[in-house]
Amino acid sequence: MVFFPSISRTISSSVRKNVQTHYRKLRYMSNVPENTVYGGPKPQNPNQRVTLTSLRQKHKKGEPITMVTGYDYPSGVHIDMAGIDICLVGDSASMVVHGHDTTLPITLDEMLVHCRAVARGAKRPLLVGDLPFGTYESSTKQAVDTAVRVLKEGGMDAIKLEGGAPSRITAAKAIVEAGIAVMGHVGLTPQAISVLGGFRPQGRNVDSAVKVVETAMALQEVGCFSVVLECVPAPVAAAATSALQIPTIGIGAGPFCSGQVLVYHDLLGMMQHPHHAKVTPKFCKQFGQVGDVINKALLQYKEEVTNGSFPSSAHSPYKIGAADMDGFFSELQQLGFSDAASAAAAAAEKI
Repeated sequence: MVFFPSISRTISSSVRKNVQTHYRKLRYMSNVPENTVYGGPKPQNPNQRVTLTSLRQKHKKGEPITMVTGYDYPSGVHIDMAGIDICLVGDSASMVVHGHDTTLPITLDEMLVHCRAVARGAKRPLLVGDLPFGTYESSTKQAVDTAVRVLKEGGMDAIKLEGGAPSRITAAKAIVEAGIAVMGHVGLTPQAISVLGGFRPQGRNVDSAVKVVETAMALQEVGCFSVVLECVPAPVAAAATSALQIPTIGIGAGPFCSGQVLVYHDLLGMMQHPHHAKVTPKFCKQFGQVGDVINKALLQYKEEVTNGSFPSSAHSPYKIGAADMDGFFSELQQLGFSDAASAAAAAAEKI
């Protein structure tokens, strides 16, 4: 009886050693390092990736949400580096990038190109892609199919749609029920300028103000996680923000929203072309004058190319050895390119 515990410990130790040896053999048999084998979803780190959960937490704490509209890889990288919460790939690319007077002409395929480019550059923000005009109004099936493409082909986390009409609210409901996060948009809805009579602020009389709040509430009811309020008086935006339990993102809607959004090009003061001046909203603050810097740089580039100071030897970095240069001269001479040989010799001497 006294020896049983000792025997038990001996057997147990032997079994453990055999199991460990067998485990090591299995590990070494694998041609994939152990720490790279897929082991299920990794836990989300709010410092690395903005999610709907982290946005809800921020909203609950009353912390302002930042959103910027970008359209390409460089803007995606800059938005990511700045720690912006949400990056919207907006159909305003139709105006800002493609030079149209409205958002209506841009196609879904064009939007998907912009979405993919932004997704390559912006790894931290929540990525939201706009559904362009004509891609979700006809039926709930069309709306869901379009939204699916924006996520699958565009690399977005969620979609945004303009929700002024009942049919669009129905579309939002169908997309949410399909398992896709939806951001709504009320107030000035650029896709509806045919009905609105142009880019006109909304909520400036009783009926219009009530409609802004009611439409925002309807979008919340069908499951939208957030609503953009565009070009409405600050008190109307404040009322909508108070009435809703989801975040409001203001653009030309005053300081009482849960967050703010501006277009990348607009806030940087990137473009001074008359067309862009025409489509840049007056509510936009320019936090930089990047356009002036760009224009100055291009003019300087033109001047230096014209006067021959660029490129200098400092910007002609690639060398050919003396022996190879002599052989190159000889080959040119044999080929009958005497002038070319002389030009190469003069260039080598100058550099």
